[in-house]
Amino acid sequence: MPILSSSLARIKPSPTIAVTNLARELQAQGRDVIGLGAGEPDFDTPEHVKEAAIAAIRGGQTKYTAVDGTPALKQAIAAKFARENGIGYRTDEITVGTGGKQVLYNALMATLEPGDEVVIPAPYWVSYPEMVLLCDGEPVSVACSQNNGFKMRPEDLDAAITPKTKWLIFNSPSNPTGAAYNKDEIKALTDVLVRHPHVWLMTDDMYEHLVYDDFRFSTIAQVEPRLYERTLTVNGCSKAYCMTGWRIGYAGGPKALIKAMGAVQSNSTANPCSISQAAAIEALNGPQDFIPKNNAKFKERRDLVVDALNRVPGLHCPRPEGAFYVYPSCAGLIGKKTPDGKIIESDEDFVRYLLEAEGVAVVHGTAFGLAPHFRISYATSNEELEDACARIDRACRALT
Repeated sequence: MPILSSSLARIKPSPTIAVTNLARELQAQGRDVIGLGAGEPDFDTPEHVKEAAIAAIRGGQTKYTAVDGTPALKQAIAAKFARENGIGYRTDEITVGTGGKQVLYNALMATLEPGDEVVIPAPYWVSYPEMVLLCDGEPVSVACSQNNGFKMRPEDLDAAITPKTKWLIFNSPSNPTGAAYNKDEIKALTDVLVRHPHVWLMTDDMYEHLVYDDFRFSTIAQVEPRLYERTLTVNGCSKAYCMTGWRIGYAGGPKALIKAMGAVQSNSTANPCSISQAAAIEALNGPQDFIPKNNAKFKERRDLVVDALNRVPGLHCPRPEGAFYVYPSCAGLIGKKTPDGKIIESDEDFVRYLLEAEGVAVVHGTAFGLAPHFRISYATSNEELEDACARIDRACRALT
């Protein structure tokens, strides 16, 4: 009898984590590698947040907490939703998990039956379809082409919905493209969803504060109150607050769903780290002035990378509205030959060539459900980005 569950055969390890680990391994071996695969800010956690954590340790806040978050953190989250999104969630309609990924997984585990379908616009974060598969659901990918700004059109959403559809997972600004939906674009999608009352909405707002060029963020329950009772609004502290390693994600949603998600968590990890929760309270309630400062730097980096890549023969790089990723097309390089005679037949071939030839680690677009593209995280220094873009340019010009 095999020891491993058959459900594991349905999923793949995270390609983004794999690329990051490979870059680290090569660096440890002495290779000169620039890793542009990691989805985390390179800025340090703000000092006032770190000090709150230190105070919590010294104050003895080192015991178990309520399974899905302390009352104080839930109050801070409720205040955040009201202040920044105009959504009213009570504390019993809020859950806190060990990162946004756990919150998403808890919701899917608590709701999916075998054969239930989950609509996922592509390109998508690599873990969405894998989590659906692990929970016995069926991911339904909706291709959102570069010609449409990597955004899902209302008619595409309507065509993807069937009687088996349980959820739509909606991520704006997007990982991996940085594409962000404005209020009118969201309203066009919610008009479709209002006509399908059996479909629930899972909004991943993790990059909410990372937007540029006067873009104004909106979330689904804010734009269409009629969907409030079947929307799970997911967010966290990782990106805007530079707290990736602290592992705090949270969500607001209907009380019955939140309670069910708490039951899943109570039998898996139980409570998130008590110290991280104390830090998250300060992150949400404390000074926010570092966010626009970080965003100004991210915008500078975005423009640096977009401008540089669009000078490279065979590449085309749209300028995204948010997050800290670009998602260039390498369609112009497919079919070309490397200096050692290998044919570039896919975006996976191209990123492997980049790593081998120039030591630049990026993630192939096939992993995100839309090829031929690749994702670059520009959450690193200007100097490193300039070096990486010069290497990419050199590698592309060497193709024939």
